[in-house]
Amino acid sequence: MAGWPWWLQVSLIFVAARLVSACIFMAAAIHQGTNPWFPPAPDYWNFITIWDGRWYQEAAENGYPSVLPVDAGGVVQQNAWAFYALFPFLGRALSAVTGMGTMPALTTIAMLAGVGAALVIYKLFREFAGKRGALWGVVFVSTFPVSPILQVPYAESLNLLLLSGALLLVVRRRYLSAVPVVLLMCLSRPTGVPFAAMVGLLLLWRLWQRFGPSTARPTSASAPGSADEDEPESARSLFSLGVLVLAAGIGALAWPAIAWATTGDITAYTRTETAWRGHDLVPFKPWFDTGRMLFGPVLGVLAPFVFTALFVLAMMSRPVRALGTELRLWCACYMGYLLVFLHPQTSTFRMLLPLFPLALAAALLSKSKAYRGSVVVMFFLLQIVWVVWLWAWAPLPGGGDYPP
Repeated sequence: MAGWPWWLQVSLIFVAARLVSACIFMAAAIHQGTNPWFPPAPDYWNFITIWDGRWYQEAAENGYPSVLPVDAGGVVQQNAWAFYALFPFLGRALSAVTGMGTMPALTTIAMLAGVGAALVIYKLFREFAGKRGALWGVVFVSTFPVSPILQVPYAESLNLLLLSGALLLVVRRRYLSAVPVVLLMCLSRPTGVPFAAMVGLLLLWRLWQRFGPSTARPTSASAPGSADEDEPESARSLFSLGVLVLAAGIGALAWPAIAWATTGDITAYTRTETAWRGHDLVPFKPWFDTGRMLFGPVLGVLAPFVFTALFVLAMMSRPVRALGTELRLWCACYMGYLLVFLHPQTSTFRMLLPLFPLALAAALLSKSKAYRGSVVVMFFLLQIVWVVWLWAWAPLPGGGDYPP
């Protein structure tokens, strides 16, 4: 493959990974028993449409409720406002144009967006690594244990495409070009808040580089193909970055504002999101609750701090430092966002996908073929665990099942 065009190599890597994942899905579907959606042992195309895929179908076909559904006690019930509109509306448009059903349209968009994301991620990784390292980074992203989510009717692949595109434009300091990409990204999945935080902190850093003491400026050599980090931003570039910060802030608030305007309830989005939790949103608290549940009253309180310390150490490691300021800042802001707002549970694995720049750091950890091949094998084995444990539906003793 070495002499083939880069886009063909990347596309084949992604498609090959999805074919392996499809085999895992089909093997798990054979053993799927009674479930809420279809008869036992469904085919592949039915099996991949369960869970949130049905919510995206609901949003595509029936839109969003103007009145929030509540129970007898006034508690908001699960509804489509938890699922951002860009993906289902694209599915509805494709369905209207082609005449195909909503689910096939959503699945088609997810797969095409996944291929597009792989191509953009390769170009992003090439800013910081050579061709072989960037390709291995794409391999790791394509085979990650939750990567089967990139071929089902979920918005993850579309969000990954837009997020990687936005990061690539920021790394290249094309801030105004990133504005429409970021606004679309903010309507695909809830990544707008950490992205706004990232570009806001980046603006402060660039201002410090330009106007602060000269000792504050980095002295390390730039990575291959990346913008020279030693070179301060021009006044025009700083203004463009400020525009992007403003746009990202507006985009981050757009979907909650749309829900408010439609329902008349200023907390419509947050009340809907917490309907899956069963309790109100309290920053940080769910991590300590989960820690106590898993590790006991003492170690459970310490667990979030240990996890945070380990993440900080990872961010300070040499392979991660090779990712450049923007990607490291994104990973830090996104993990901070998860620590503040996320209720840790089985869906947490899927929500780690936006940390995809760390795949390049993992690829750069060692050039050993044995190491890189072992990682891929481990990832495929963990895909089996993820699909069988979380995607396939099996009733829990108290009802329901763990979500993927």
